[in-house]
Amino acid sequence: MTEHRHDMTNTHLLVTEFDYVEPESLEAAVALLAERGEEAAVLAGGTYLLIQMKMERAAPRLLINVAHLPELAGVREEAGALHLGALTTIRDLRNAPLVQAHYTALAEACAAFGSTQIQLMGTLGGNLCNGSPASDTVPALLALDARLRLVGSGGRERELSVEEFLLAPGVVALSSGELLAEVHLPRPAPQTGSAFIKISRVAADLAKASAAAVIVREGDRVASCRLAYGSVGPVVARVREAEEALIGRSFSPELALEAGRIASEGITPIDDVRSTAWYRREVVRALTHDALLAAWERAGRADAEGAALPHALPRMRNLRAEGAGMQLDAAELRTVTLTVNGARQVLTVAPNELLINVLRERLQLTGTKYGCGIGECGACTVQLNGQPALACLVLTVAADGGEVVTVEGLQRPDGALHPLQEAFIEKNAFQCGYCTPGMLMMTQGLLAELPQPTEAEIRDYLKGNRCRCTGFASIVRAVHAAVDAGSE
Repeated sequence: MTEHRHDMTNTHLLVTEFDYVEPESLEAAVALLAERGEEAAVLAGGTYLLIQMKMERAAPRLLINVAHLPELAGVREEAGALHLGALTTIRDLRNAPLVQAHYTALAEACAAFGSTQIQLMGTLGGNLCNGSPASDTVPALLALDARLRLVGSGGRERELSVEEFLLAPGVVALSSGELLAEVHLPRPAPQTGSAFIKISRVAADLAKASAAAVIVREGDRVASCRLAYGSVGPVVARVREAEEALIGRSFSPELALEAGRIASEGITPIDDVRSTAWYRREVVRALTHDALLAAWERAGRADAEGAALPHALPRMRNLRAEGAGMQLDAAELRTVTLTVNGARQVLTVAPNELLINVLRERLQLTGTKYGCGIGECGACTVQLNGQPALACLVLTVAADGGEVVTVEGLQRPDGALHPLQEAFIEKNAFQCGYCTPGMLMMTQGLLAELPQPTEAEIRDYLKGNRCRCTGFASIVRAVHAAVDAGSE
């Protein structure tokens, strides 16, 4: 008799044991990377690395958490370029007025990036260093001619283009002991426009194909053009033949279609679970045409004297100093302090204990639900330090000193329900109720960011929260009802 065995990964847990360090400086971080080599992995947002570890596709012996390092945070204008710290979150870039105005392709790429929770947690540096051909920000960065500042031990620094950085699927040009510190975006030339378009199976998904276009206009002529494509080759890449077909010629929709045809012949797509090579070639024609038309129209609106960079910069990540210098062996326990629903909690945890497990099993706060375990369903969403976070992708040691609010913390001290909860009941915005706690915590984040959201904004913000039985129409009605109740 043949024995059939199926080993299933428990994605609610991190079965891998690892040493954990929060270095006190960037210099200490790169020194550790150089010392431990391939044993070490860098943790920032955690939305990629922790998933790989939970799926048992990666098993680093050491996690180096750089999320608190001020050297990697912040956004600044310097020498006519925009400098983006590697810890800049996708959501911060998406919402930055200057990025929306002058680097529109990057803003659109960030808006198309997975779920809102992933946008809030994921970092620009992490998306680049994944080396995924489906990374959303990378086609825009490549088309915008971004350059990357890498730092190594002993004060070494070097700068690479995005093209030089991408070597193969999942492989980037980081040497041993190097970290990506900053992304530099040059000041746009006069009459520059850009656009990014992605097509995927559902809104919060990896791209079947994506395209970024940057055009510089000179009257009715294309003075310069860069086209970059994702999910259609082993790495994100430009198609220079399509660019050359545009440069120096009078722009027209027909010319954009011709560039799309050339681009479709210049890519190297494959068949995979998301799409077929044939479909990707066909859709690249349309994506190129549409991205070029949008970029051309935007270039016509640009300031004829060039795009000045305003000083309304994204906010810096919420960094903390308490963990600086933290160092734990894999078997060592750490005492952490969390404020959970207004109450101080002192807990002893191992490096690989996840916040969702601590909330549910230690504190008996079972409103936070187990779902997919890999950040795709939103059922485990809580508020961490004032913004939504996926508790299944947060290490408890990394949250030390933080403030957590779960669905149990929404109710009033006298036991009365929160207006959001009342609205969900009134509008029948739940059935089985399994997804409802995560939906409520996300809606709280939505109304903090957008107090008067449109239906489109509600649907976009909640796109990472799966509901199998209620239907989003009633959820949208509940959010509007909560807004109306709050304005009375």
